[in-house]
Order: sequence, then C-alpha cells, then structure tokens
Amino acid sequence: MNVRIEKDNIGEREIPESSYYGVNTKRALENFDLGTRSVNRKLIYEIALIKKAAAMVNHRLKKLTKDKAQAIIKACEEIIEGKFDQEFVVNALQGGAGTSTNMNVNEVAANRAIEILGGKKGDYYLIHPLNDVNMSQSTNDVYPTALRIAAIRLLRRLSYSLADLQEALQKRENEFSDVLKLGRTELMDALPMMLGQEFGAYAKGIERDRWRVYKGEERLRQINLGGTAIGTGMNASHDYIFMITDTIQELTGLGLARSDYPIDITQNNDVFVEVSGLLKACSTNLLKISNDLRLMASGPKGGLGEIELPQRQAGSTIMPGKVNPVIAEMIGQVAMKVMANDYAITLAASSGQLELNSFMPLIAESLLESLELLNQGVIIFREKCIEGIQAQKEKCRANLERSTALAAALVHHIGYDRASELAGKALRENKAIGDVLKEETTLSDSRIAEILNPWEVTKPGIPGGLEK
Repeated sequence: MNVRIEKDNIGEREIPESSYYGVNTKRALENFDLGTRSVNRKLIYEIALIKKAAAMVNHRLKKLTKDKAQAIIKACEEIIEGKFDQEFVVNALQGGAGTSTNMNVNEVAANRAIEILGGKKGDYYLIHPLNDVNMSQSTNDVYPTALRIAAIRLLRRLSYSLADLQEALQKRENEFSDVLKLGRTELMDALPMMLGQEFGAYAKGIERDRWRVYKGEERLRQINLGGTAIGTGMNASHDYIFMITDTIQELTGLGLARSDYPIDITQNNDVFVEVSGLLKACSTNLLKISNDLRLMASGPKGGLGEIELPQRQAGSTIMPGKVNPVIAEMIGQVAMKVMANDYAITLAASSGQLELNSFMPLIAESLLESLELLNQGVIIFREKCIEGIQAQKEKCRANLERSTALAAALVHHIGYDRASELAGKALRENKAIGDVLKEETTLSDSRIAEILNPWEVTKPGIPGGLEK
C-alpha cells in the first residue's frame, strides 16, 4: 500500500495515499477504536456546509484568494453530496468535544480542494486544513451550529411524519365510531366506550407531540458561529462574525440567528436536553399506544382479540401459524431507545465544565439518532400497522356484554350500594346485568333497556335520564 507521511506537533503518521483524511483523523482512529459506529453523516454534511459558508465569507473579506475559495467550496459541495462518505471514519464517541470530527472534515475538504487545484493529497501549502478551511472558526462554534442545523431539519421531518400518523389515527377514529367495546381502567372492566374513542385519544396525544416537535425548532435557531473557541470571537473579525450568520441563513434557508451572548451557546447545552425531552414525551405516547394495541390484539383466541393488526411475518420457528405484533413491538423499542438517549443527553449536558462541554459528541450522536429513529419508526408504524388495523366487532361486543360495566349506569337510579350488589350477583351467577335487574327490581323491560342502552353510556349525561 502506498503511503504519504504527515506531521503534527506530536510527530509523524503514515496515511494511505488514497485517503483524503490526514494525520489528525489518523490519530483519532487510533485513539477512539470503539468499533464501526462513525459520526452521523448529517452532522458531517452540516459541518461541510459551514466550511463552505466560511470560505465564501473569507473570500469576500479578501482573506482567501478566489482560487482557494472556489476549490474549498467545490470540495465541500462534494462532501455534502455524499461523494466522500467513506472518508469520515472517526468514531461517534470521541474525546475532544468534537475536534476530531471537525478536523476530519477540514482534512478531507483540504485534500479534495488541493486536487481541484492540481496538487496531490498532503500538499498543504496549496490549501491548509486549518489556515484555510478552518479559517475564523473553532470546533466549538462549528460543531454545535452544525448539530443545531441538522436537528432542525430532522425535527421538521418528524413533525410531518407525526402529522401523517395523527391523520391515520383520526381515520381509524371515524372508521370505528360505531364499534362498541369495553373500556378498562387498571386492566379491569370499567365502562362501555366506542373503539373510535380509543383511537381518538391516541390521535390527540400525537397531535400534541406534533406541535411540541414543530415548536421545538425555535429553541435551536440561535447559533454561536463566529464565537470561535469560547464564544468571545477571538481570531474572527467583526465583519466575519456578522457575515457568517447571514451566509449560513442563505445557504440553509432556515431562520437562524446569531446569539446575543455566544459564550452561553458555547458552554451550555440545556437546549438539546429540552429538545430531547420533547422526543421523550413523544416516545411516551408511542410506547403507550404500542402497548395498548398489542393488548387489544392479544390472542387471537386466548386474549382480548378486539382488534386485528396487519400480519407482517411468521412469529415462531416452532409454533405453526403464530403471528406476532412485530410493528407495534418495533415502535415500542424505538421509544425505549429514545428514552435511553434522553438520559444520556441529560448526563452529557450536565457534565460540562466552565467554557465548554467535552461531551458534545455523545449529545450529537444521541440526539440525531433519536430524531432519525423516531421519524422512520413513525412512518413504518403508520404504514405497516395503524393503516391496516381491523376491528373485531363481535368480540368487542361479546367482551362488553360479559362484563358488569353497565352496572355503573344504575347508580343514579337505584344507588351505588344496590348497583354494586346486583353487579356482584351477575358475576357470581354468570348472568347479564340486565337479566339480574329483571329478577331483582321492579323496573320494566323498557326502562331497563333505556338505562342500559350501551350507545348512551358512551356519552356525557345520565344513562336513561331521570324519571319524572
């Protein structure tokens, strides 16, 4: 294998001649050999976008020649297009607050720009990774800004996906609006309700998630770009500090704003905790819905069997015919992972010291993973589960009729104690509550039918009304 020798202030390293990364990336590979989980590509692309913006600004300020600026811009555009994905090899979990990731981008962009100018990789006198590509920047303003941009883009996608899920649940609400079923509290028989009402409640929860996620973007719009190492802006000119924000706004199309106190943005990561908390809240609803669907679909003969989930794959290597609720299980696990990531983000954000948080890579990896998992998980959950759910009307009605749930409708007519007594007798003798009423009270058949009308007990008011 042909190699080239690159140096830094620690010493020399051999770099494969074909590689676009350089000595800093090589050291990171050696130091953080944790496996194959490399930095999220969306973060890489946004860092490259910032490098492009910086090159544009530095050229306008006459700090970069036209040739150098154009070469860096072209190299960054190719990185964003994914042409050099294989060159971003640093592990996602790394020391240095993301410096290795920033240097990986600097080196790849520099070496590609060198090629564009007709040189060979490593000819850093043509384009230098730090002096040119990283001009007026620090990892500490580039990395968090890139994370904020990537998170905003993913939040928007998730908001749209949640809107689609909400709509799918509302369609099931309407479709199942005439399906009577037994409502349950603490897994015990409670009151009659419509299956559509069950799905309507799910839709309302997802509606809140959709708007929480949509509004969460506002928290991420302030950036510290131009603040350099600790937010004071040292080694970045005043013109650059103001121009870079305008340029990144134009390139992203996002409503980003320069922080009025970049030192805050550089050292404090509570905003990422807040956004992660929104994702955790969403996951709470998704996990609850997943658990409910699996319970209502249980059986199909030995469980509740009130709904049928779409059959997606065989469920057992030893039990013929068994089909498991795999899509509901999948979204449940996605929700659990997001909750676990939220705890990691909380720990990392609270563990920074003074002017910088060294654990930004964990925050970035966990937040972007949560956003990507939730977005794709919600899409799959909607398409492969929610949209294909079928109501088992007869089983729903049978479960309701075998219960004593309708006894609650008697409270205003015969009192709680008497209603409880009759409900107990119905359970002991395995009789319908209506039959017990006929045996134990003087209520007429028509009056009993009015009071126990299951369609009325799913609505506000006193079932059967009050006799005049």
